[in-house]
Parts: sequence; C-alpha cells; structure tokens
Amino acid sequence: MGRIEKAFASAKKPAFIGFTVAGDPDKTTCIRIARALIAGGTDILELGVPFSDPVADGQTIQKADERALAAGTTPDTVFEIVTEIRKESDVPIVFLTYYNIVYRRGIERFYREAKDAGVDGILIADLPVEESEEVCEVAALCGIDPVFLITQTTSDERIKKIAEKARGFLYLVAVLGVTGVRDQVSDGAIDLLNRVRKHTGLPLALGFGISTPAHARTCTRAGAEGVIVGSAIVEIVEKNLGKPVSMERDLRTYVSQMKKDL
Repeated sequence: MGRIEKAFASAKKPAFIGFTVAGDPDKTTCIRIARALIAGGTDILELGVPFSDPVADGQTIQKADERALAAGTTPDTVFEIVTEIRKESDVPIVFLTYYNIVYRRGIERFYREAKDAGVDGILIADLPVEESEEVCEVAALCGIDPVFLITQTTSDERIKKIAEKARGFLYLVAVLGVTGVRDQVSDGAIDLLNRVRKHTGLPLALGFGISTPAHARTCTRAGAEGVIVGSAIVEIVEKNLGKPVSMERDLRTYVSQMKKDL
C-alpha cells in the first residue's frame, strides 16, 4: 500500500491536502512552509512545480510561480526540496505540474528522479487522459500514482476513462475556471462529486476555490474524502513575505483550524 492510499485508508476524518508552490519565495523558506503545513496537520502535501504559463491557476498562484522562478527554482530545486522534507516526514507528497516540464526533462528521468526524492503522486494539469498512456506506464514502473483532474464539464464517458487510469485519488475541480479563493462551494461541485462517485471507488478530493472551514464542511458532508486548499495558503505566504516566523505560525494555525471542521 502506497503512502497516498494509506493516508486515506487510515484517516479518521477526510484528508486535508495543502498546496504550495515549490521554491516560493525561495528554497529555504519553501521548506519551512512545508514543515509548517505538516505541523498544522496536513495529510497530503501538494507541491506545484513552478511554470511560466500555469494555465489552470489564478493570479495568486501565478504570482507564486513567478516568485519561485525569479528565485532560480528549477526541477532540480524541487527534487531537493522533497528530499529535505523526506528527512523528517513521511507525509504523502504529490506534484502538480505541466507536461512541458516533464517532457523537456524526459518522462522516464522525471519520474525516476521524483521517486528517488520521495514523491508519491504526480498530477499533470494539461495532460488529457487520452494522451496519458506513456506517462501512466512510466508512473506504474516507478510506483508513482497518476492523479487526474475532473471538471464539471467532463462527460461521464471521460470520467470512466480517467477513473480507470488514476491511482491514489481523483482531483475534482469545484469551480468553472482557474484556482482562486471563492465565496462558497457551488452546487455544481456537489453534483460533480455525486456523478464521479458512480464510476469509481477511489477517494475523491475537491479543490479550486476552497478556503474556509464552511467550504470544507460542505464538501466533506457531501461525501468528499478530501479537500484541497491552495490559493488561501499561498495568500498567507504572500502576506508574510520576509517574515518567516509569522508565516509559519499563520500557516500552522490556518491548517489546524481547517482540520477541525473536516
């Protein structure tokens, strides 16, 4: 049983999946951010591999990508960050990346290095399931779970295809649009959760726009096995740039408050 599967199987409550951009605002601070998220109770850590054109992300995470790239973050840096986290934590780690980054490095090399560093799952945001065969084969050889996005516009036929390829969990997009804090969880997100559940027994995690305990409660009471929070965490990082101690404190507090209401 892999770390992701174990995290869901052993959890007494739905999983809190915390996202931050690797290398934002720099390597050292990012490691401190990861440690703070884990200390606060994050069940699965999602690291965004910074990219120049993160089409799935809104302004908050785009700015984090820009900060990370300006600090000189490369895939090598991201692997080094994971290696450092692994020295003191066994929390499952998932990459959110884009296909260009994987392709340029070489699919086999990227996945092998990710596995060696301690990565458990990889979500390639712009890779359609119909073109994922090679990636899924390499992922299986490396023991890495391929995670896929499912949106409200995804047809039932494609949901079936995605569910057959996915491992670990499925990432359900709670909004129509890009990442970013929203006022409430849409009815469409709950409808999507119910629709996907008919096709798979994999854990379902809702993300995009989730930022408050009320959002988390809405998702988990509707049956989600996990909630994914990104922009709200990155906003805390941005608010505390240059103040690492208060950044860590605020991150721990935020995650622990969210966890209470899952």
